Amino acid sequence: MAVISASITSINTFGDKAHVVQWTPLVNGDSGSPIEMPGSADRSVQVTGTFGAGGNLRIEGSNDGTNYSALTDPQGNALDFTATKIEGVLELTRYIRPRATAGDGTTSLTVTMILRR
Repeated sequence: MAVISASITSINTFGDKAHVVQWTPLVNGDSGSPIEMPGSADRSVQVTGTFGAGGNLRIEGSNDGTNYSALTDPQGNALDFTATKIEGVLELTRYIRPRATAGDGTTSLTVTMILRR
């Protein structure tokens, strides 16, 4: 149950300012260190890697930095990933983090999020 540090890269193209945040590797029980970028309202998240048996990666948010809840995609579905894909993030929270909630010894996931102001 480790906390995986985020790497953050700024992107400046055509006058747009965005950030790419990546946490890797996340194994069962790990969470990513929370990031605080509430001014970045446009967010999408991509999960890649090996999910293993029963692997699940959840995107969580918090406004107080202590109590985290699952965030949802624009259709209202919880951001629980059981396979590789990209999803938008609906809610704007002060803090956001990934958490590997299930998996086996082969589970090893990379979470890449892009945030734009």
